[in-house]
Amino acid sequence: MPRTALAFPPPCAKACHTILEPMSPSSLPHARRTLVLGGARSGKSGYAERLVRAGPEPWIYIATATVTDAEMAERIARHQADRGPGWRTIEAPTELAGALRAHAADPSARVLVDCLTLWTSNLLAAEHDLDAAREQLCAALAESRGTVVLVANEVGLGIVPGTPMGREFRDAAGRLNQAVAAAAERVVFMAAGLPMTLKGTPERAP
Repeated sequence: MPRTALAFPPPCAKACHTILEPMSPSSLPHARRTLVLGGARSGKSGYAERLVRAGPEPWIYIATATVTDAEMAERIARHQADRGPGWRTIEAPTELAGALRAHAADPSARVLVDCLTLWTSNLLAAEHDLDAAREQLCAALAESRGTVVLVANEVGLGIVPGTPMGREFRDAAGRLNQAVAAAAERVVFMAAGLPMTLKGTPERAP
């Protein structure tokens, strides 16, 4: 059976490199932008929350999840209860860049975005322009003067999805992770609750 040549897109990190250059961790007292990656139940959300809580309240939680059924509603309620007091929740299932820009000018803001992967899924379902959304997110990150911690799933370690939509989602999530990792001062990969620093200076979460 003849093989068809595949045309690969240009490196997706270019989307953020055209907007900002990653800052040197050695020039900062702490990483202003941190990406926390990991698989399901790897401990990434808990670790990201502890990074944000290392500074003073109020802590801003930008949620991208939507209530699609009773199980999801219960899951969201459990996450809210686990976070405890001190958090201000903003729901942004698709308008993530706008939610970040609302706090971009405040250098004391401590923002958690959870998560980029659900945001990607929402954009696909609503048939948004993924490339434009990614560029807008990178621009919003560049404008943010406070601390921003973003959570994302690493979805590229499993089998190749069996449907075109599944493959489109996997590719879009991977491109987004690369772009945000290029913009972040620190990137942490979580496995079994253990953080592994892939980029930048390690920081112990409280």
